[in-house]
Amino acid sequence: MDAPIILSSRNRKKSREIAEILAPWKIPIQSIADFPEVGEIDEDGATFLDNASKKAREPALRLRRWVIGEDSGLMVDALGGAPGVYSARYSGLAATDETNNEKLQHELAGVPPDQRTAAYACTIALADPTGEIRASAVGYCRGVIIDQPLGTNGFGYDPYFLIREYGKTFGELSSLVKHQISHRARAFSAFIPQLLRVWRET
Repeated sequence: MDAPIILSSRNRKKSREIAEILAPWKIPIQSIADFPEVGEIDEDGATFLDNASKKAREPALRLRRWVIGEDSGLMVDALGGAPGVYSARYSGLAATDETNNEKLQHELAGVPPDQRTAAYACTIALADPTGEIRASAVGYCRGVIIDQPLGTNGFGYDPYFLIREYGKTFGELSSLVKHQISHRARAFSAFIPQLLRVWRET
């Protein structure tokens, strides 16, 4: 791996969070945004792993580079696991964080606080320049969905996702804490040893 690994995400906040998680291992990362010839990838998979693998495989084949694909989302127990793989576009193709959260609150109207349990999930996949998936990992973080946003950190559903042990939402927690307990941090904790092993072998 003479060149940086490409991170297949155009979400700036997510990319920054991932770069911060990888920083202690000095793993060189380059954004997919630097490669305009790679168009948008249709996240039409049935699972987070399907989407993460596709987001890694397609740019890898196009660019002949190592690529990390990541897919994550919110699964609310009272909604049968929704929004799940549709988390980013829960309120439609023109979805924003605000409209997604408005829909989530509408769907949870009348659900008692103790039944608003949920989990964030994150799945990561690494594709080599031939498109073969060489490593993958998943991580989860459980919490509850509150009805009023708290905090301005994070993105997506973070201001509504309360971690009971801390009594704070992801929107209130510092990056230092979030990088220890989040679904993304836990997924990368399992993923990084695999990545380093593949890197050494390569």
